[in-house]
Amino acid sequence: MPTAPFLAVFRFSAKLVRRSKRTKVFVAAAALPVVLALILQINRLASPGLGLDGLSVFSNVVMGFSLQFLVLLLSLFFGTSITADEVDNRTLTYPAIRPVPKTAFILGKYAASVSFLLVLVLVSTILSFLILMADRLSYGPAWAFLGRSLAALGFGTVCYTALFTLAGTFLRKSILFGLFFSFGWENVVQYFPGTTQKFTIMHWLKSLLPGIEAGMGPSNDGTGILKFLLFRHEPDPVWAAVPMLLLLTAAFLALAGYIFSRKEYLFDE
Repeated sequence: MPTAPFLAVFRFSAKLVRRSKRTKVFVAAAALPVVLALILQINRLASPGLGLDGLSVFSNVVMGFSLQFLVLLLSLFFGTSITADEVDNRTLTYPAIRPVPKTAFILGKYAASVSFLLVLVLVSTILSFLILMADRLSYGPAWAFLGRSLAALGFGTVCYTALFTLAGTFLRKSILFGLFFSFGWENVVQYFPGTTQKFTIMHWLKSLLPGIEAGMGPSNDGTGILKFLLFRHEPDPVWAAVPMLLLLTAAFLALAGYIFSRKEYLFDE
């Protein structure tokens, strides 16, 4: 694939993503973990007798919300819109009459959306962490925990957006499929015992997270680090999870490029 057309599409699409009205709504959604962290931290400082630990709150509340809701929601709407916006706005004919390979077009738009989402999600998570750990910033293991958390959120954003980009290329109602997949399959099957949970992307993302057994230790109130996120989870090693996530992302994008370059899209009258 030529790099020049890809970069041209990427730069143009990045501008459109930043200026979109929809973007402002999702920026507000990404700010929710920060607002939640502020409220929880104020509550911790006002009621020290509750024994709430900042790292435990971050892992169970902020990470729970970000990984199992925010990343899925953002990836769904941005991924499916890559093709849907062109069809709905009847601008899909422009790439066909310009010297831009369709594969470069779809990958350029995907890269623009993912780059924006990564900044949005990771900055939100880092700010939430700094707020909740303001009194324990010198605690070294917490920073290692943050790194693993950012890796899970980053891979989740990249992989889910690739999947929903693929869905948008061949499904007319891709949003409905995405909602069912995200908040049905992904949020239910991940709790099944045995190998069944391996058929979810969420399983491989959670395998990137450290558990209590990784030396993080329990929190002051005994709830434990990541107890909520890792409930019934049977993790695979990181060396298996990372290649699997990369393979899934590459497969989704390859199929998306293939379908987009060969399918004939019809506009509604």
